[in-house]
Amino acid sequence: MRRDNQSNVSEFLLLGLPIWMEQRGMFLALFLGMYLTTVLGNLLIIMLIRLNSHLHTPMYFFLSHLAFTDISFSSVTAPKMLMNMQTHSQSISYAGCISQVYFFIFFADIDSFLLTSMAYDRYMAICHPLHYTTIMSQNLCFLLVIVSWVLSFANALLHTLLLAHLSFCGDNTLPHFFCDLSTLLKLSSSDTSTNELVILTVGGVVITLPFICILVSYGHIGATILRVPSTKGICKALSTCGSHLSVVSLYYGAIIGVYVSPSSSDSNSKGVIVAVFYTLVTPMLNPFIYSLRNRDMRGALGNILGRGKFSP
Repeated sequence: MRRDNQSNVSEFLLLGLPIWMEQRGMFLALFLGMYLTTVLGNLLIIMLIRLNSHLHTPMYFFLSHLAFTDISFSSVTAPKMLMNMQTHSQSISYAGCISQVYFFIFFADIDSFLLTSMAYDRYMAICHPLHYTTIMSQNLCFLLVIVSWVLSFANALLHTLLLAHLSFCGDNTLPHFFCDLSTLLKLSSSDTSTNELVILTVGGVVITLPFICILVSYGHIGATILRVPSTKGICKALSTCGSHLSVVSLYYGAIIGVYVSPSSSDSNSKGVIVAVFYTLVTPMLNPFIYSLRNRDMRGALGNILGRGKFSP
């Protein structure tokens, strides 16, 4: 890639969050606490699944990968945002900005595919319990994760390569706290019609198709529960699906808030605020959702704590 022939910009300026200067210290402490909670909470989930043999099932296999992805997803944007707030610096290099775009898309896509795999796992467990262990084999679980990584890698690479061929010769100020792809396209002095077409088609498929698969899976799950109406069956379904549905709602709710909500004069500020939600808040809440709403995770955590408490 010959950047000098494509762009005269060596760095971008990130305006950051729409907050007053005197409030930066408070928000810095808040976001640092949220980021540390995200990292430690998701690491705890990975550790619990690794140490407890009862959690060595397809559902928790996918959950451990989701926890790792959440850590990585937050780490793409949060450390740079925190450093800029601490040092009062706004700059990010051209290479750093392009890299941030790539990894942001990469881990966001993996999140989407993993949530879809988890929905399929719940569908098989509730709708086809007799064939569950046969179909949801270790090989299939590994295959679903590998496909998620490969498709995410290809999609992120496609968007990044198209972005790298654009020219940035004028304004280099981004009204955001990270290098958002759509915001960068608005700054480019080149024709971005190809980029926008790829975002609309490929990007739309990567987000919309998994969401449709999740809806179809839970449609079948709901139909199965209604065919055998019993309080015990409903409670069991809610205990196994409630956590996943909560995470799906947070993930896709934030996406809808960014890309579907009507535009307004302060749409940039709203977009930044919603971006904070899905880059920091959602990954932070996931460990709480899976630990508080999931009996198996609570039991595994209790066993670990009890073992540590009574060990000599």
